[in-house]
Order: sequence, then structure tokens, then C-alpha cells
Amino acid sequence: MSFETSPFDPETPDLFGAYPRLSEAQIETLLPLGERKTTAVGDVLFRQGDVQCDFIVVLEGTVAIVEGSGRDERVLSVHGPHRFLGEIAILTGQASFVSAVVQRPGEVLEVSPSRLRDLVARGGGLGDALLRAFLLRRSILLEVGVGLRIIGSPYSPDTRRLREFAARNRLPHTFVDLEVDHDAEALLRALGVGAEETPVVIWRGSDVLRNPSNADLAQVVGLRTSALPADVCDLLIVGAGPAGLAAAVYGASEGLQTVLLDAVATGGQAGTSPRIENYLGFPAGISGGDLADLAVIQAEKFGACITVPAIASALERDGEHHALRLDDGRVLCARTVIIASGVRYRKLEVEGLDRFEGANVFYAATLVEARQCVDDPVVIVGGGNSAGQAAVFLARYAVAVQLLIRHDDLSRDMSRYLADRIDRDARIAVERCTEVCGFTGDSRLEQVVVADTRTAVRRTIPARALFVFIGAEPHVTWVGEHVALDDCGYVLTGRDISVGDRHDRAARSAMMLETTSPGVFAVGDVRSGSIKRVASAVGEGSMAVRVVHERLRELGVPIDAGSASASASVTPLR
Repeated sequence: MSFETSPFDPETPDLFGAYPRLSEAQIETLLPLGERKTTAVGDVLFRQGDVQCDFIVVLEGTVAIVEGSGRDERVLSVHGPHRFLGEIAILTGQASFVSAVVQRPGEVLEVSPSRLRDLVARGGGLGDALLRAFLLRRSILLEVGVGLRIIGSPYSPDTRRLREFAARNRLPHTFVDLEVDHDAEALLRALGVGAEETPVVIWRGSDVLRNPSNADLAQVVGLRTSALPADVCDLLIVGAGPAGLAAAVYGASEGLQTVLLDAVATGGQAGTSPRIENYLGFPAGISGGDLADLAVIQAEKFGACITVPAIASALERDGEHHALRLDDGRVLCARTVIIASGVRYRKLEVEGLDRFEGANVFYAATLVEARQCVDDPVVIVGGGNSAGQAAVFLARYAVAVQLLIRHDDLSRDMSRYLADRIDRDARIAVERCTEVCGFTGDSRLEQVVVADTRTAVRRTIPARALFVFIGAEPHVTWVGEHVALDDCGYVLTGRDISVGDRHDRAARSAMMLETTSPGVFAVGDVRSGSIKRVASAVGEGSMAVRVVHERLRELGVPIDAGSASASASVTPLR
């Protein structure tokens, strides 16, 4: 086996925290937790697709991290003594997106994932350093484009679905455009895949999934599919954004048998944010994806069951309990329910937009989208924080970024610190009093047609990608008539519930965050009157658990803190 030069040489010092060298003291801490193993050249320590891989520390020799095999093999990094292998998949239980092959003989230390999770959960300098490195390495894999290969037409709804699912779940992948890559057609013919079977996902170089569902793809890569309670659980949370994740952490940590579901990915809309800079405790900022991953690790540490994807289709009353129907026909029962399903971004009401959605029109700005915009001009529509964060982030990749707002005051709907940063950034041009009214381009977006909101004068702006952040609407179609909504479709809670809406309630008034249905609560962006900020969503999610306890006491349910999760009867979710 041959090894090419790697950009991450074992002798190169780590300057960013992704490839740190462990000290002698740190290795001494790890030695009792694992097993030492002698290695020889060519030994494969783990392969792409392996699940629950051990945490490996290189004691002697070197180990290469590679993608592919044979002629298609690519060396991504080489690790020498005192460096360690792996990324966040070790802690989350996902499959490995790369392989580890011994380059020079020596010795390694293998630590089981469960023991590593215990170490990280205890915190401290070593656990924090490992966690930081794992998060940074996942970001590197996303930017490099390893892992899954999604092959299809950008105009196919199923292709767009798979790309969005991979991006939202921060799954390393590359997209191969059948419209422009003729080699891709030859590859599909060699694999015996017909045009009607696209899009396809290629995994581990040879496994071919023909137009898989999101659930099928999640199972292949080992995405979270925790076991669900066979009977009635204490707390069922629908939506894994910041509010739902916070509720899961507090609920599980306080002894409630807690289940958390999401239709697409953990993190919600916040999970698509490239950097949140005004969240308490992170002065340097934190990406929405990293925040979601950390919260998931924390919730699972306390025993929460987290399952993605799981699509809620209907909420019903079942005596004193509540029944949630999923789109696949399964039914989950719970004593209390927290609605944390958040909002979905609105689309521009402009003719021709659908021709470019998924290919050139995006509703999130993550590394996945940024990789498609390198050295291209991009246009961003919106005046809120999401649009501002996207502009600052994409300016690092695009040749030009133009931010369109319908009024003339950038700080009207955007945090002052973010508006000031945009004003100072020469790479970003703010087009005030401007709205989108059309597009030009055949197979690819070429220009955005805009109009001045004061004069109606039209002009064109070069654009190879359009990012839309123009507000959102609540995701509540699945609740039906089970709870009352306000005039804009947000869930009414607490004192906002009028006497006429209390058709499904006992004599008492609604508790804080409680809906018109006793035992059903709403938190975060989906709640009427909520403040649309990550910190407030986290606060509501944590507060909701207190009133959940009140409802459980009302039902006469005893809660033995710390034991509910461990003693729960479960059945696999598949």
C-alpha cells in the first residue's frame, strides 16, 4: 500500500486544536481505560462504515486516515506518537466516514466508546480537548467532502431531499451533478443503475442505495435511532432544536423517561447557523451544528432517547395520556408532550424560483453550501440575524456577497454587533430598499433581477447562488385541532389562552407554557409570543420541565430521579 503526502503531517504542530498531541500525563490517564496493541504496516484499525469504533491513541509508529481504497485511495492525514484518531462519530455512534491504516509499525492504545463517553462527560482538560478536536475534525471532513457520494440531478426533488438531509445532519458527503458530470453517467452504467433509479447514494465506495428514503440513509450511516419506550413515557418532545434539546437534557437529568424526535436533524434552524456569537458562555462564538452535537451528547449521557428522522403526523388524546402518530404508522404514548417543532423559512413568492431550488437556491448557509459557492458571486435576501450570519460566513468563500433588504436600516431587524460587522466588511455589499422580482439562467442561476422598492426601477445582479432568509412560519400541521393557535398559526400557551379556547381543559387555568390541552406544552419559536433567540429557546425548554413535573404530580406519577430511564422497557425503533 502506498501513501501520498498528507496536508497533516505527524511532525507538524497543531495550531487550531483539531490535531493536538497528548501529553505524557494525559496518556497516563488514558492507559488504564484501554488496551495496548502492537501494529504492523497495513493493519486496518477501522474501516469506513464501521460503527462504534474504538478511540485510538498512537503510542509508536504512524497511522494514516484514508478515504477510498486501491487507486481511488486518498490520504487525508497522518498521525504519529501522542496523537489520536477519530472524530465526533465515536461519541454519537455514527459510522466512520474514513478508514485508519497503519503506515509505520508501532503500538496503539484502544479505548472503548463507552469509556471515552464517560471520560468526556466528566469534563476537565483532557475531555474538553478531545471534544474540541472531534468537532473540528467533523468540520474538516465536511469541508474536504469525504464520506457519502450523492449522484443525481439538482432539479430532482429526491436529490434535493437527500442533499438537505445530509447537510442538516452534518454528514460528510460530496454531490455529483448528473447534468454536468459525464463521468458520473459512466459510473452509474458500470454499477447497473438506470436513470429512473436516480438519485443514488454510494457508500464505502461500492454500496449503492437507489433513491433511499431519509430513514434508509440514516440507518446506513448509523444516525441516531435510539430505542423507544414500549409503554407510556413520561415526556415526549417533538422537535430537536435548541428548545427541544434543552428540554431533553433537563428532563432526562431529572429522572424522566424522555424521548426526543425530529423529522430532519438535531439542531433545528439554529443548527444551520455557521456561527452564533451572542450565546452566553461562548465569547468566540459557536456554530449551530457544534452546539447541537454537544447538546445531544449531554442529553444521551442522562439517558434521553433521541431518534432522527421521525416525522410526527398527528397528535391525539388518549385518556389522560397523549398519542403521537408518526408518518410510518407507529404510535407513541406519553404522559406529557412538549411541542418544540419550531418554524420553517418562508420562500420567495417569485416566479421561476422553483427551477433553481436545491441547485442554486438555499435556505441554510453551512459548509456544504459554502463549498458550492467558492469564487462565485452570491446574493442573500433577508435583514435578520440569520441573513447577517450567512453574509459574514459566505464572504470567506464567495467572490462577492450582496445582501438585499427591503428597507434602508440594516440594524432594524439585525443585532447591532452583526450589522456593524457587515458595514465594515468590504466583501459584503448591502443593497437597501431592494427586493427580488425575477431570475435569469437556463440550467444554472446566472442573475437575480431586483427592483428598487421606492422607484420600481429594475436591474440585474450577477449571482450563482441565492440564499433566502425572509422570516419563518410555525411548523404545526401535525398538531391538528389538539391545541389552539393564534391568528398567525403559533401555539397559544399560559395566560394567552382565552376562556373560549379552554375546551379541552379541567377547571384549573393553564400553567406556564401549557397549551389548551392539559399536559401538552409548547416552547421555542413555535410558541406564540416567544422571543426568537437561541438563548430564550434554551431557557423555555429547560423551564418547561418544571411544569412537566407539576403535571406528572397532578396525574399521581411518582418520579425517582435517575432511575426512570434506566428501568424503562424499550423496543427498537426501526
